[in-house]
Amino acid sequence: MRTLIKQSIGALLLIAVIAAAIILKSAAFAVDQAEQVVVLQFGKPVGEPVTEPGLHFKVPFIQELRRFDKRLIVWDGDPNQVPTRGREFISVDATARCRIVDALQFLKSVRDEAGAQSRLDDIIDSVVRDNISSTELTEIVRSKDWKVSENELERLDVVPLENTAPDELTESIRLGREMLTRNILKEASKSMPEKYGIELVDVRIKRLNYITSVRLQVFQRMISERQRIAEQFRSQGEGEASRIEGDTSRELAQIRSEAQRKAEIVRGEADAEAMRIYNEAFATDAGFFSFLRTLESYPKTLTERTVLILGTDSDYLQFLNSIHPVE
Repeated sequence: MRTLIKQSIGALLLIAVIAAAIILKSAAFAVDQAEQVVVLQFGKPVGEPVTEPGLHFKVPFIQELRRFDKRLIVWDGDPNQVPTRGREFISVDATARCRIVDALQFLKSVRDEAGAQSRLDDIIDSVVRDNISSTELTEIVRSKDWKVSENELERLDVVPLENTAPDELTESIRLGREMLTRNILKEASKSMPEKYGIELVDVRIKRLNYITSVRLQVFQRMISERQRIAEQFRSQGEGEASRIEGDTSRELAQIRSEAQRKAEIVRGEADAEAMRIYNEAFATDAGFFSFLRTLESYPKTLTERTVLILGTDSDYLQFLNSIHPVE
């Protein structure tokens, strides 16, 4: 009997220990240093949010927990088509960073991060659109402290597009990208209701681009401008080539003329020297010279088909008539 009682008491103690462990596990919860917790009882918040890291307790089985991040929450909006002050349609892609500073208000107003993203879409997109539409494109693209000289543009071979003002690249910037984003952050923070429990930390323009139709027109303008510049360079090159060819032809004609002149001089001097030698030879022995020149003419004038009708007293045959056969 006593053994049965001891066994029953042991079983009850074991059950009590297990039940206590289950209750303790359900009642205790740990809070990480990067999060904050709101305790809910029957779906309604109870007390203040738990923000201190460590071990905390709640009523088991009745109360539940909703955990929220203390760290920055990233918001990325969808690219929007916005006209600038100069009526250029551009695609603006903005991003923001925010933080949950009041978890209780955050839970009551937007419930979760998805609801916060929806509220931020409405507020930030509206502020970005208003600021972009009231600002010139150069103010949006460039920084206020960015400066460039005309000499540097020439050194980098930067050629403004057609219909672009010559001083557009060197004009001073009144606002600039950095100041624009500061204004967007300031206005968006004012528009953020305190009931959201959200602090807007930073807003940035992640990407700017022309819309598709305008971008194609810009690319076509760039291509046309570069083609025009290429044609200009090609025309200048062809003109320079024609000038070089003309100079070469003129120099070649001068060289040929000078060479022909010198050749004629040399030829005339050679003919004169030849005539002088002939005259000296003729003066030395006129008969022998006449005989030699006559013999040289025979092979040139007398061939197998040559027919000459000459008298026996012709001077052309005088040397042949004077030859006597060898006996």
